[in-house]
Amino acid sequence: MRWWSEAEWDLETASILHEKKRFNAAVFYAHQAAEKACKALLFSVNEAPWGHSIRILLERYGEAENINVPDEIFEYARELDRHYIPSRYPNAHPAGTPHEAYDEKTSRRALEAAKAILEFVRRVLWKN
Repeated sequence: MRWWSEAEWDLETASILHEKKRFNAAVFYAHQAAEKACKALLFSVNEAPWGHSIRILLERYGEAENINVPDEIFEYARELDRHYIPSRYPNAHPAGTPHEAYDEKTSRRALEAAKAILEFVRRVLWKN
């Protein structure tokens, strides 16, 4: 439950950063929220969650539980995984810095993706 609690905290942090127009940081925290939620999911089925790819974490959960995670959730995971490094590192861009490369629209999409993943995880963990 500590992972779930931190996932919710990171999602709130992402929202605050988005409101303050710190879009690259908001995107990173959106990724962190979804990653930690997926790790909570894996812990709930006694799997050790390693790595930072939300897509891979979801695939591991699906394999462990022998279920199909909805395609839409994987779309959100891929959206967030794209930003794990470029949202933070200047050398991940051809020019400029991450805070120059990220905009409100990208940040909003990342927040929506993280919210959808957290909602999916919440429904699984609490079976409703």
